Amino acid sequence: MYTVTMEAVPHEDQPGQPRRDRDDRRDRESARRDGRPLPDDDIRSRVQQVAVRQQRFERHLARALEVDAMGLEAMDHLIATGPATPTELARRLEISTAAMTLVLNRLETAGHVRRDRHPSDGRKLVVTAAERSSDRAYDLVLPLIDGIEDLVDGMDADQRAAVETFLDRLIAIYDDATG
Repeated sequence: MYTVTMEAVPHEDQPGQPRRDRDDRRDRESARRDGRPLPDDDIRSRVQQVAVRQQRFERHLARALEVDAMGLEAMDHLIATGPATPTELARRLEISTAAMTLVLNRLETAGHVRRDRHPSDGRKLVVTAAERSSDRAYDLVLPLIDGIEDLVDGMDADQRAAVETFLDRLIAIYDDATG
């Protein structure tokens, strides 16, 4: 994975580039790498830190469940939305059906999913997350969910509105970038 740079900053040796902008960029890059405190007004670095922490959490979750990144993503879809056909999962994960078969083989061997015949079309398979794996994933994610719930519950209406507006705009930027 990579971390998105929130602004385009010209190269250091570019004539006319104010020293302060270059120093600001270096400070943010250093803070992302070493985890030192960020300036109070540096929202860009904080957004990058959220992305870094999300990636770190996903790696932690994958290690704890003993799955690879694609297997974790497949399990996430199955746990969140329920059983699906391999073709539906491949489409959701934006991978080929052949690659999805390999992912499902690994997950099934590890006991994370099972494949059963479709109830109304015996030619199809339906993939279901194993209850034990769903429960384990939920136990691992619950502290994060509870922490976010507590954080949101502690906000007043104005704070919520500001955060919601910011996040909606941030999501739109990501959507436009992948458009």
